[in-house]
Amino acid sequence: MKFSILLFSLTSLSACLALSLSHAGEDSVGLTNDSVLETYPTKLQEWMDAKFGLFIHWGPSSVAGVEIGWARASHPFDHPGKLELIPDAEYDALYKQFNPVDFDADALVRTAKAAGMKYLVFTAKHHDGFSNWATELSDYNIMNTPYGRDICRELADAVHKHGLKLGWYYSTRDWSHPDYLVGDNSAYNDYYHGQIRELLTNYGPVDVLWFDHVAGKWSDYRFEELFEMIYDLQPEILVNNRAAKFVMRHQAGTPPPELLELTKGDFETPEGKIGKFQVDYPWETCMPMSKGPDGHGGWSYRPEAITASFEECVKMLAACVTGGGNMLLNIGPMPSGNVRPEELENLKSLEAWMETYGESIHGTRAGPYISGQWGGACHKGDVVYLHVFEWVDGQLSLPALQRKVLGCEALGGESVSFTQTADTLTLRLRESKIRSLRSTVKQAERSLHRVIKLTLEPGEPMALIPVEGHVAKKQHDSLVNPMGE
Repeated sequence: MKFSILLFSLTSLSACLALSLSHAGEDSVGLTNDSVLETYPTKLQEWMDAKFGLFIHWGPSSVAGVEIGWARASHPFDHPGKLELIPDAEYDALYKQFNPVDFDADALVRTAKAAGMKYLVFTAKHHDGFSNWATELSDYNIMNTPYGRDICRELADAVHKHGLKLGWYYSTRDWSHPDYLVGDNSAYNDYYHGQIRELLTNYGPVDVLWFDHVAGKWSDYRFEELFEMIYDLQPEILVNNRAAKFVMRHQAGTPPPELLELTKGDFETPEGKIGKFQVDYPWETCMPMSKGPDGHGGWSYRPEAITASFEECVKMLAACVTGGGNMLLNIGPMPSGNVRPEELENLKSLEAWMETYGESIHGTRAGPYISGQWGGACHKGDVVYLHVFEWVDGQLSLPALQRKVLGCEALGGESVSFTQTADTLTLRLRESKIRSLRSTVKQAERSLHRVIKLTLEPGEPMALIPVEGHVAKKQHDSLVNPMGE
């Protein structure tokens, strides 16, 4: 079948790329030639180079300021959720008031690009079943709202115009569709395959298909047929690991290994937390920029949401990059179509930050230091970038690198020096600078994250280096859930 040729066997890739924590200090990470990573296809390499994308959760739920999908009282075949619930009929009628007249797809994409984001993933359809495009398969769609314009079309056109990559979020679960998991689920399979066909046919090149969960049994779905269609329509597309996610929770039995391999896709998707340090399998943290006032949700617009600070956003991005992953940072536009002011301010602040620090983000690979509470490392060519979160009186001591450090500079312009011995690399920020940064609480918080650029002498690939007690630790405990839930 076509999908068997086009889908990469990431099990075999993992064997080739065995840079796991269990072998830290033995396996190599190339700083002059990352030959082990060349096993990945070009499309996946480009996605790994991109590092940073914009996630957008949006739809009629914004009219009521409730969580998208989960605020609907009925969740057939799924757990009830913990958010505020409104009756199905009331939730399902919100689309009749959805009229985001201020929405400007071009301006939003330009803002994302200026913030250093290289791709965009938009909720074409969430669990509530509402379609944000002109689907011919359901009347419950954007063309039957007062807005009456294809949001997916406007975003796709803007993304292609400004040179970003396009991704569609699509929820296989559908709590409003009458055929969802009815009988053998055949009618619903026809429906959602048809919708995927529309999304991959009518909007030009699509770079990512971001599925979000299912329910039921393996026998309820025709995954081989689905993936063959996907790769036939968009041969270079990447698919995440959620096309069959949660099937296993329903005592569904074990499918053939090739079906498991097919549906696990191209990358993992830790949600609402920073992924663990992992360089043997691609991953992407999806993170809401805002949380609901109760500490839950926040993917879509909530009027009383609590938004992460700019410093927290940057720290989360750095933690993903130095941990070996990408970051998909989510916003939830308001019912007017405007971005919440707090979220927009963060996006605009990222523009200036990227001008100074972007070289330590885009096109890098994690290592050689393994991430920890101190921060993390990434590299590009013969350069290592250290994103340092914790200093002790302006000093950081790390195990020595296996190549000589020829130069050291702080990308933010701070005065930094280094000494190296056979065992230790020590970095020091100038003490006067540290004291000045402690003049206020806010400045002191900002002083924690510094980006240090180390230029190394050319040489052989280097091994991964454990830092904290030579034990592989879960990275950045304080960032696993940085919003404090």
